[in-house]
Amino acid sequence: MMNRREWIANSTALAAATTAAAKQTGTASKKPVVISSANGRAACAKAMEVIRSGGDTLDAVIAGVNIVELDPNDTSVGYGGLPNEDGEVELDACVMHGPTRRAGSVAAIHGIKTPSKIAKLVMDTTTHVMIVGEGATKFAEAHGYKRENLLTDKARTAWLVWKESLRAPAGFNNWTSMDQNLRADASSPLPRLKQRFPDVDDATLAWAWQMANHPTYGTINCMGLNEKGEISGVTTTSGLAWKIPGRVGDSPIIGAGLFVDPDVGGGGSTGVGELNIRTAGGHTVVESMRHGMTPKEAVLEELKRVSHLYNDDRKILEKLDIQFYALRKDGEHAAGSLWGGPRAPKNYSVNDGGESRHEPCVFLYEKA
Repeated sequence: MMNRREWIANSTALAAATTAAAKQTGTASKKPVVISSANGRAACAKAMEVIRSGGDTLDAVIAGVNIVELDPNDTSVGYGGLPNEDGEVELDACVMHGPTRRAGSVAAIHGIKTPSKIAKLVMDTTTHVMIVGEGATKFAEAHGYKRENLLTDKARTAWLVWKESLRAPAGFNNWTSMDQNLRADASSPLPRLKQRFPDVDDATLAWAWQMANHPTYGTINCMGLNEKGEISGVTTTSGLAWKIPGRVGDSPIIGAGLFVDPDVGGGGSTGVGELNIRTAGGHTVVESMRHGMTPKEAVLEELKRVSHLYNDDRKILEKLDIQFYALRKDGEHAAGSLWGGPRAPKNYSVNDGGESRHEPCVFLYEKA
């Protein structure tokens, strides 16, 4: 039988453990919050609109990223995304629904402008989590989505310029190792490109050459939290430009491009997917918060793990970049970038009830 002294001791220990757990995971947010990557201010506004109208948090963030997926001027997501080496746009996306702890994903899907919607269909209508390639496209068509040509004229020009750039000794080529590409630095042959593409303006050609030799990874991650403390997330992308057909980055991988635990919060990523896959970034961010780190500390911890992949060698790391996002269930949030500073500022998007705004990312290294 427990005596009074033992009861007091056990009660004190239980109270201390409860306090520690609350500190680690946070309490439910008292107001809705949506965060996204820098290209997601409009996405945050739309998601907040849906949440405030009583909509589900996953429906909200998907509605938000649909804006970017359908924007032909964003060349890293959806329609208008830069293609693979064959000139075909391949898209990836995943979703996680916190209230039910479910997830869905598609990878290397063709011809469907809004892969985030198909990822949710996988979650809602199948026993699977991920469907890829032609199977994913046929799955979308079975649900009434029409296969379309997603290659815009702007993206096609960039792809053709990349083809031209392969003639240069230092041109970016996915058939060589990442280390070799990181050491490449080809100068711009604008006069020759102007002869090859006489109807394209100089600004577009200069941008295309930059994309050819330093291909974008892009992506949009968006996570939303309502006043009940329910959280969901989505990540969607067209992936690495000029990739080998079938290449899949971190965006559709649960635990890398996105991870949501309703007891803790969510973590997501944009940038060089290969780095994130090797460190399970989304999951790491959430687990760091589970063990008591703030969102800011959690994203910095994951960035340190990325840095260790190259033994913290800044000469190699300076040609790479990756961002991580954290939203705790109490509404606290942060984002972090491998590189930042006054001369290379990085931002992420936030909406907590007013207009969407950019807030600065924390960073691991500062560029000179």
